[in-house]
Amino acid sequence: MLDIPRIVIAGTHSGCGKTTFSSGLMAALTARGYTVQPFKVGPDFIDPTHHTAICGRSSRNLDPYLMGEDGVMATFAAACRGADIAVIEGVMGLYDGLDATDEASTAHVAKILSAPVLLTVDVKGMSRSTCALISGYAGFDPCLNLAGAVLNQVGSPRHRALIEPGLPVPAFGWLPKRDDLTVASRHLGLTMAIETEAMAAFGEVAASACDLDGIVALARSAPPLPESPAPDAPRRESAVTIGVAQDPAFCFYYQDNFDRLRAAGAELIFFSPMHDRLPTADALYLGGGYPELHAAALAASRCREEIKRAIDDGMPVYGECGGLVYLTEKIEGDDGAYPMAGVLPAVTEMTGRFQGLGYVEARVTGGPFASGHGSVYRGHEFHYSRVACDRDARFALALARGKGIDGGRDGLFVQNALGQYTHAYFTNDSAAAITRAAERYRRS
Repeated sequence: MLDIPRIVIAGTHSGCGKTTFSSGLMAALTARGYTVQPFKVGPDFIDPTHHTAICGRSSRNLDPYLMGEDGVMATFAAACRGADIAVIEGVMGLYDGLDATDEASTAHVAKILSAPVLLTVDVKGMSRSTCALISGYAGFDPCLNLAGAVLNQVGSPRHRALIEPGLPVPAFGWLPKRDDLTVASRHLGLTMAIETEAMAAFGEVAASACDLDGIVALARSAPPLPESPAPDAPRRESAVTIGVAQDPAFCFYYQDNFDRLRAAGAELIFFSPMHDRLPTADALYLGGGYPELHAAALAASRCREEIKRAIDDGMPVYGECGGLVYLTEKIEGDDGAYPMAGVLPAVTEMTGRFQGLGYVEARVTGGPFASGHGSVYRGHEFHYSRVACDRDARFALALARGKGIDGGRDGLFVQNALGQYTHAYFTNDSAAAITRAAERYRRS
């Protein structure tokens, strides 16, 4: 049995303050000496960077759509080894799931993990109505343990006094309005942890405005969980080296993907396409991020031409979203056009609104990383760019769900280089397909 104290921090809706409170709680508990294992519900890449920076442990995504319920349990159990407490930040509103269902919602994950839930509520502009709002959330799903609330944007002691008597659940925190600790947003979400320390600074606010002892006691009330039904993938001896782009332009990765690549026999080395020369490697993994914000630096770097030469030589390169953009001929935006690696027969255009947003289900139809014709995996897409391809472009993925590059087609490829908008959650098979391609190149 897995007996780990755990708490889910949910919200009434996006923007209610749950990321700020979750990060502040992690910081406050870490400051008290707890080893905190952070998690994020859903496919988000940005919030986990704040968690990781605060806790000193890699934050993991928990997403039943991508991973399945058994996968959620397996990731949770493996990540909690050596931790004193787990703090799980929710996504969107508590009950917001896939296609107006419970699937992949914060409530779904809380029920999988038998975890108590704290509901973050933005009370600005409300007093007694707060109590009615929480009553609705508490009574909506009798299978969920909504054990308490944290009230955010409390304006004054009188404001609190108008709310507190009618609360249907205990209040574990009364967070004051703090404009000096806000975190800026941009087109793909909040700024990354490397760009601001405001989330960690909120730890002192959480420590003074919340009942930390009560929250820890609530987390300890969670019952033991059965051992994970999905064992870790068998680990092979490292047979290949995969270079992973990691810098402000390429920073969106699932930690589980790294683990699966290592289990499939890959040693990972990290480098910056903006600043470094191309490392000695058997394959490259170019994740998502913000190449459009760093287009000038990417265009000026010698690494861009080195990657193109390596691909011409047959090196396998797997790119997702930002990695796709980098592999195209150029990025066009309001500030001009910048040359990219020039491998894929396409041009990237930045737009003012999102072009693809939501879950993806992909079927492999070909390409350099095919793990078997017709195999299926899941992922997520969220991008403000569009890629205009040449007429003879070839695609490796057919999407049963999602938009991709071109009306349900994704995975544009040339030789052994592939770029896709889908941020894939790797299966053992898809990770093995990448390492097999690297092995073939190494032997060539």
